[in-house]
Amino acid sequence: MNVTLLDYGAGNVVSVQRALQRLGVESERASTPAQIAAASVLVLPGVGHYAALIRALDEQSLRGPLLDKINSGTPFLGICLGLQALFESSEEARGLAGLKLIPGSVTMLPASGKLPHMGWNTITPRCESRLLEGISQNDYFYFAHSYAVSMRAGENTDDAVATCSHAVEFIAVLEHENIFGVQFHPEKSGASGARLLANFLRLAA
Repeated sequence: MNVTLLDYGAGNVVSVQRALQRLGVESERASTPAQIAAASVLVLPGVGHYAALIRALDEQSLRGPLLDKINSGTPFLGICLGLQALFESSEEARGLAGLKLIPGSVTMLPASGKLPHMGWNTITPRCESRLLEGISQNDYFYFAHSYAVSMRAGENTDDAVATCSHAVEFIAVLEHENIFGVQFHPEKSGASGARLLANFLRLAA
């Protein structure tokens, strides 16, 4: 399997590479349109600021090839900021358009909760999930973020297969055809994260 990690210059690519290696899977980095076009499985790790990711995609002419691959059915996993980029926009960088693959917007978590939301938390499944097979409600995952896609009545609910709560309920895991996204960091989430990555690789095979 050829797993390609989109390297836009600010992601946690090395950590994800090591997590995949522990599962016996090698990966390669992609930072050019041609490398993305050649990918059979795509992973977008993301840390830092939303604007850094979106601007890098546009300045390096990666947005078009990335959308082409995802829309053609290539299995895709967005991690943390990589999940947020799937939506239309983010309060963290007003005026910058996301990938617009999933309707909805990213908002700042309420100030009533300690920010950033950093550390271990559980997730609540909403429906049967291919990505969460073999993972229970008692499993913990590692989060590090101040923005998320909150669950609003009548919005953002169709693709959310699991949520998490930190002052507000937000999307923790989404699935839409060949598109998968997680707000937490599976590469830092021990055995539970390894199981999720293994599930994605199985689905992508």
